[in-house]
Amino acid sequence: MRTTSNPAFRNLPQQGGYADFDRQAGAFGAGAAAADARASQSGFGPAATSDRRLTTDDVVIKTAITGGVALAAGIATALSGAFVLTLPAFIVGFVVSLIVIFKQSTNPALVLIYSAAMGVALGGITGALELSGTQFEGIGFQAVVGTVGVFIGMLIVYKTGAVKVTPRFTKWLIGAMVGVVVLMLVNLVVSFFTTGGLGLRDGSPIAFLFSIVCIGVAAFSLLLDFDQADRAVKAGAPAKFAWYIAFGLMTTLVWLYVEILRLLSYFRN
Repeated sequence: MRTTSNPAFRNLPQQGGYADFDRQAGAFGAGAAAADARASQSGFGPAATSDRRLTTDDVVIKTAITGGVALAAGIATALSGAFVLTLPAFIVGFVVSLIVIFKQSTNPALVLIYSAAMGVALGGITGALELSGTQFEGIGFQAVVGTVGVFIGMLIVYKTGAVKVTPRFTKWLIGAMVGVVVLMLVNLVVSFFTTGGLGLRDGSPIAFLFSIVCIGVAAFSLLLDFDQADRAVKAGAPAKFAWYIAFGLMTTLVWLYVEILRLLSYFRN
């Protein structure tokens, strides 16, 4: 049984358990499903939508929608100069993400709110960075292109089987993620008492190396996300589950974008 480094997917029922997820979310039981099937045969009833199983197209479409919302919100924030919304948007996105994760919600409204909020937050950070000096002009566009490029590249790696998502690989990646998070927290705490903390975020050679490691961990985390989505499709998860998968992918993409933006700022600076 594999797990994942993405908190959005970590506690999901594994293997044949996606039907359990559907029941936990309030879906019909076997008896209701049979009734809907009979109703659909006569042209009535909600079976066509409530009992439809997840497909790859569902995942692609929902992920594209959430990504598009985040991108549009980010561009609008950066161009309008509404950087004051950065912190409130980040807080909203963080709170909504906790709700989605702990409730395992497939509510599209919550997922889109998260995407819009994080888009505003990232747009605010990017816009403020570009205005802070001419050396940062166009850095947002480069970060977006880099993020999309990594996403497509890792999708190709997954589909071709160049890197197999095995239990050993999963354990290694989760260990790497835990190590990265611990270092981030320690660096933050130390920075309260010394200038620059451990030097992981000050543009030094160590900071360059740490950012590259973070980008690598985030990129390989996408492989685990793809694997979770693939197994959900094969297990016959409900179609609405595509929103939850899209949310999980968005959380990884947000982290990846931030790390790429940070690394580019080191080069520009």
